Amino acid sequence: MTPRELKIKKRQKIIAGLKTNKFLYLMIFPGLLYFIIFKYLPMAGLIIAFQDYQPFLGILGSPWAGLKHFIRLFTEPTFFMLLKNTLILFALNLVIFFPLPIIVALMLNEVKNRYFKAGIQTIIYIPHFMSWVIIVSISFIFLNVDGGIINEFLAVIGMEKISFLTAPDWTRTIYIAQIIWKELGWSTIIYLAAITAVDTQLYEAAEMDGAGRLRKTWHVTLPAIRPVIITLLILKIGSTLDLGFEHMYLLLNSLNRSVAEIFDTYIYTAGLKNGQLSFSTAVGLFKGLVGLVLVILANKLAKKFGEDGVY
Repeated sequence: MTPRELKIKKRQKIIAGLKTNKFLYLMIFPGLLYFIIFKYLPMAGLIIAFQDYQPFLGILGSPWAGLKHFIRLFTEPTFFMLLKNTLILFALNLVIFFPLPIIVALMLNEVKNRYFKAGIQTIIYIPHFMSWVIIVSISFIFLNVDGGIINEFLAVIGMEKISFLTAPDWTRTIYIAQIIWKELGWSTIIYLAAITAVDTQLYEAAEMDGAGRLRKTWHVTLPAIRPVIITLLILKIGSTLDLGFEHMYLLLNSLNRSVAEIFDTYIYTAGLKNGQLSFSTAVGLFKGLVGLVLVILANKLAKKFGEDGVY
């Protein structure tokens, strides 16, 4: 068969596949369109990180600056503060929050009363639908010095009030607590879905060997959902420098800035407030490149240990 005939045959095979699965491709089209318009096309604007961008001159008319903004980023003392704060918050997120949904999912899987189980799931899942504005506002009601429920309780029992919202020592604790409150239920559902796919015959075989609940969890459930855990861990590592702007910006104030200022809030301050569009784009590009490298490394490490990885 000639190369031309092979190309024709391959093209016909692709067209036949498209016709066979046309409804599936139609279903993914809106999501694909979203990523093209809002994720890939805006990447063309990253070129302004290498320019002294002026909005009135446009991308084509702005002067070229080379690596000027990246050199400024890495030489400013602010960079090390941002890197330190971001890495500490990410480490707390990874060590404290990441295992919690797995533990909760394993615990809920052992609950036999389906009504109680559904009730618990609903209660911990509801905060996911609240915006960070609501979550932080409710926290403000509880933690505010003037009229806050917790501080009023401390005053009643004779203790001094604590400035939770402005004290740098409490900022990271509040940040992690709010993430747990908001996202624990959503993450738990993912693991519960993975647990339901575990073959029940494995549990029966473990029971015949005399395994109790704890041993079945350790030797059957956890190994079965390990691919899901590894995949989510890789994605989590990829977002090391991307902690979310809205949440941290709502917690940020002039008194806790030394521990709460991260790359996301710094980009907003430098780009939108101070008009340093090229510099803020350079910071964002640095964040993205670090995330990409970490995802690649984590994926390779997962494959080295025999897991499938993300790709």
